[in-house]
Amino acid sequence: MEALLALADGRVFKGIAFGKMGTTTGEICFNTSMTGYQEIITDPSYRGQIVTMTYPMQGNYGFNAEDAESKQAHVKGFIIGELCEMPSNWRSEQSMEEYFLEHGLLGIQEVDTRAVTKHLRSIGAMNACLTTELTEEEAVKKAQETPSMEGQDLVKEVSTSENYVWEGESRKWTIPNETTGQEGTYEELPEAKYKIVAYDFGIKHNILRRLRQAGFQVTLVNSRTPAEEVLAMNPDGIFLSNGPGDPAALDYVHSEVKKLIGKKPLFGICLGHQILTHAVGGSTYKLKFGHRGGNQPVQDLRTGKVEITSQNHGFATDADSLPANAEITHVNLNDKTVEGFRLTDAPVYSVQHHPEAAPGPYDSTHFFDEFVSMIEAA
Repeated sequence: MEALLALADGRVFKGIAFGKMGTTTGEICFNTSMTGYQEIITDPSYRGQIVTMTYPMQGNYGFNAEDAESKQAHVKGFIIGELCEMPSNWRSEQSMEEYFLEHGLLGIQEVDTRAVTKHLRSIGAMNACLTTELTEEEAVKKAQETPSMEGQDLVKEVSTSENYVWEGESRKWTIPNETTGQEGTYEELPEAKYKIVAYDFGIKHNILRRLRQAGFQVTLVNSRTPAEEVLAMNPDGIFLSNGPGDPAALDYVHSEVKKLIGKKPLFGICLGHQILTHAVGGSTYKLKFGHRGGNQPVQDLRTGKVEITSQNHGFATDADSLPANAEITHVNLNDKTVEGFRLTDAPVYSVQHHPEAAPGPYDSTHFFDEFVSMIEAA
C-alpha cells in the first residue's frame, strides 16, 4: 500500500507502507547510526517522534527480545530507504515487518531518506504526518496541527509507575569464535557493592546493565518521587536517566533534584544532564535538528582527549547560563555545544551523550566507573 510522509512546511514524500496501516504524527528527526534500529525503536527517549534512518537498508538482522531498550516500542513512525523482508542472523526472532505489526507501528520505505535528512538539516526540526489514508493536503494539515515538542512533558508517559530493583539480565556475553573453538559464554557480574537510586525519566535497559556491571544495585523510582523519599532510602549515589520531551517543562523534577545536590553523589545522562542544568540554575534550548547517531565527536576539555559517542537529543545546555561553580568538561566538536559539566563544590557531574551506547561506540563507558570513584571519594 502507498504511504505519504507530509511535513508541516508542506513538503511531501511518497513511499510504500509496512507494519500497521493508518495515520501517525510527531516530530520528525533523523538518526545516522548504521546499526541499532531495534534499540532506537524501543528507546523511550524517542517518545513522540517519527524517526528517519539515513542508512539505506533496515531490518537485515531482524529483532530479538534481548536487544530491546524497554518493554515496548516508543517511536511514532519509521522512515527507511529499503526494508529487508528476510533477515539473516542467528539471534533473529522476527522480522521488522512482523515486529511492526505486533506493536502497531507504521513504517514507510522506498523514501529518499537523503532528501528528507538534507531538508531537515536546512529547515530544522518540524512535525510530520505519516499516513496510508489521508490526501496530501489533509496530511500536511494534520502535521501542522500536531503540538510542538517544545513545552511537552513526555516523561510522565514513560516513567515507572512503581519503584523496583533492577534484576534484568546484565551479564556481558562473549561471542563464540569458530576459529579458536571458544564457545559463547556469560561473564560473571561483580558484587553489587553500592546501592543507588535511579530516577526513571525513560531509562534505557542498557544503562541499567552498565550500572549493574559497574557494581551497583539499582532501585528505580518514578519521576515525581520527592527528594526526601529518595534520601530516606539512604543510597550511596543518585542517577538521573535519559528520557523524552522538553527538559524545561519538568519544573517539578528540577526542584527535587536541586534538593539532592550536595547530599549524595549525582550522575546524569542525556535528559538527566539537562535536568541538572536547570537544577543548578541554568537553562536549555532547542537545537535546530538535534544530535542523533553513533558518530558524534566529543572532547574532554580537561585532557584534550576526543571520544566518538552515541547521542540522541534535541535540546542542549546553554553554556552561558551555567553558574560559576559549574565547570564545562566536555564539548561537541561539530557545533561546540555543551556535552558535560561538573560542580566544583559538590560531587555532581553529567554528560549529554550516551556512554552506555546501544547502539554506538564504547569510547565513553568509563563514566560508569567514574561514578564508582566519585561515590568512593565521597
